[in-house]
Amino acid sequence: MAAAAQLHHMYMEKFASEEYIFSHLRRGGRIFIGTGCAEPQYLVQALIRYVENNPKAFFDAEVLQVWTLGVAAYTQEKFKHAFRHNSFFVGHDTRRAVNSGLADYTPVFLSHVPRLFYQRLVPIDVALVQTSPPDKHGFMSLGISVDIVKAAVETARLVIAQVNTNMPRVHGDGFIHIKDVNFIVSADEPLLEYKFDVDFAAAEKIGQYVSKLIEDGDTLQVGYGSIPNAVAANLKGKRHLGIHTELLSDGLVELIKCGAADNLMKTRNHGKTVASFCMGSKDTYAFIHDNPSVEFRTIDYTNSPMTIASHENMTAINTALEIDLTGQSSAESLGKTFFSGIGGQADFMRGAVMAKGGRAVLAIESTAVVTAPDGGQTTVSRIVPFLREGTGITLNRGDIHYVVTEYGIACLHGKNIRERAMELISIAHPSFREQLIEEAKRANLIYRDLKLSHGCNARYPEELEIYTTVKDNNTELLLRPVKITDEPLLKDFFYSLSDDTLYKRFISVRKDMPHERLQEFISIDYVNKMVLVAVVKEGARELVVGMGQFTILKDTHAADAAFVVRDSYQGMGIGKKLISYLTLIAKKRGLLGFTAEVLSANRPMLALFDSMDADISKTYEEGLTVLKVMFRR
Repeated sequence: MAAAAQLHHMYMEKFASEEYIFSHLRRGGRIFIGTGCAEPQYLVQALIRYVENNPKAFFDAEVLQVWTLGVAAYTQEKFKHAFRHNSFFVGHDTRRAVNSGLADYTPVFLSHVPRLFYQRLVPIDVALVQTSPPDKHGFMSLGISVDIVKAAVETARLVIAQVNTNMPRVHGDGFIHIKDVNFIVSADEPLLEYKFDVDFAAAEKIGQYVSKLIEDGDTLQVGYGSIPNAVAANLKGKRHLGIHTELLSDGLVELIKCGAADNLMKTRNHGKTVASFCMGSKDTYAFIHDNPSVEFRTIDYTNSPMTIASHENMTAINTALEIDLTGQSSAESLGKTFFSGIGGQADFMRGAVMAKGGRAVLAIESTAVVTAPDGGQTTVSRIVPFLREGTGITLNRGDIHYVVTEYGIACLHGKNIRERAMELISIAHPSFREQLIEEAKRANLIYRDLKLSHGCNARYPEELEIYTTVKDNNTELLLRPVKITDEPLLKDFFYSLSDDTLYKRFISVRKDMPHERLQEFISIDYVNKMVLVAVVKEGARELVVGMGQFTILKDTHAADAAFVVRDSYQGMGIGKKLISYLTLIAKKRGLLGFTAEVLSANRPMLALFDSMDADISKTYEEGLTVLKVMFRR
C-alpha cells in the first residue's frame, strides 16, 4: 500500500476527473479500444456518458478495435455523429452495424496491424486500455491482451488506462510504465469471459479426429470457439506438446495444467507458452497471473509467418465458415455478408505450411443452421461446390493440409482438384453428399460417370479400422474398409501387381484397371459388399499393400471372397491377416461362410484358405478349384 500511495503522490496529475480526461478528445480523432476480454468496459461506458452529457464535445471520431465482446454503444445510430466504428475483426456485437453500413471493417492480417500504427498509416489519437495496478517500480501489465494494444499505447497521442485489480500481471511484452500513461482511472470490475454455444457431439467427434493428426512433441496453435477447445480436450494423452498461439484459450491452459503441454520440445521459446492475448474464464486468468512459464508477446511476433515457421512440427488448427470442393475456405464472410475477419488464421496456417514437419488443419462442422429472411431456420452444408460471390477467401487452395469434420479427415495436400473434391464430399454430411456429387459433376470437378451408388452416402465404418504388424514386427499395418476417396491408391496398387499376380487374382489376361473398373471396389455400401485394404506408411504417403473383399450372395447366408497382396509384400503374412479379419467381420454379420474360385496352380492362395478354422470342401473345374468354406462356430 505504501508503494501504491507513493506512486499516486508522484503521478498525482494523472488521476483526474473523467470530465477533464475526456475533454482532451479531438474532433475527427482516432480512438483505440483494448481487445476482446481486456476491453476497458468502465472507460467505454464513461466515454459514452461523456458524449451523452456533452453532445457537441467532439464529432466524427473513429473507434478502432480488433474485437469487442462487451460494450459497443458507439455503434448505435444515435451516436453516428460522434463515432464511426472501424473494426479489424468483426465480432457479434458489431456485425449488424458493419453490414448495415453504420460501421467499417478493415481487412488486414493481424500481424500487420502494429506496422499500420507505427508507420502512422493508421495514426492513433487516444488509446483506452486496461491494466493491472502498477508494481513498486511503476510498471503496469496489459494483462490478457498484448496483441496490437502495445503498439497502440506506444503510438497514441493520449493514453488513458483503466487500472483494474482483477487484471492479471502477465510476463512478456505487455508492460508499460505509469509515466508513459497520460491519465489513470481506477475501476475494478470482473474481466469479460469468453463463452460459446456448442454442438458437443459434433465438436467432440471432430476433436477425436484432429487428435489423430497430432504427435507427441508438436507445437500447437489453436483458434477460436468450441471446436478448438474440443480438440484440446482430446490431446490430454499427448506428451511434450508446445504452445505458440495467437489466442490462449481455456482448452490450451487445461493441456498445460494436466502436463500434456510442457513446451520442452519447442525449437523456439523453449519451455515457454507463448500467446498474444487470452479469452477464457476467470480460472484461466488466475492461472496466467504472474506465471513465468507463460509469456504474452506482441502480435507482430506471435503471428509472423517467419516466427511460426521457425517451430519444427508446428501444427495450426483453425476453423471456418465454409470450404468449397477445390479447397478454398472463408472464415470472414458469407457471400457479401461480413461475419468476422482475416484475423491471424492465414498467418498461422501459412507459417505452419512453411515449418519443418508442419501441418495446417482446418476443423469445421459439416453443417450450419441459418436463419432465412422469413425468420425460419434451415440446415445448410458448410462444404459447398464453390464459394459464393462476394465471399472473402481467407485460405487459398495451397494453405490447407487437412480438413476435418465430424465425419472424418480429408487430406488435400498434394491432391488434384478431382481428388480434393472426392475427399471433401466423403466428409460432408451424408444428407448433402449426393447433391455435392451432382454439382461437382456439372462443374467437371469429378468424373461425370461416377457411380451414384449407396456407397456415396453410406456411413464409413470407422470402428472396423485396426492396427497390426507384419512378420518383421517393424512394419505397422492398418486394416480398414475402403473409402470412396481411395481410387488413386487402388490404381497405384493394381498397377504395381505383376502380370502373374493379376492373372491369379482375376483369372483373366486383362491388365488394365481404368476408372470405370475401379469404381467396383470403392462404391460399396459396407453391408452387402465389404472391401478391406491393408495400408502401410512410406514417409508421408499411404501405400495399399493388400486387399480382401466379400460380396454377399443372394438367397444364401454366404459371401464370395477374394484376396490379393502386392508382390513386394507377399510372404509377410498380410493375406493371413486380411482373411482372418474379413472372416471375423463376416461372422459378426451372421454369414455362415465364404465361397471362392482359385486357380488350382495358385498354391499360396489355396494354402491361405486351408489355414482357416473352417470346414472346407473343394470341387475342380478346368484348372479352377471351387471352394466352399463353412465357418466353425
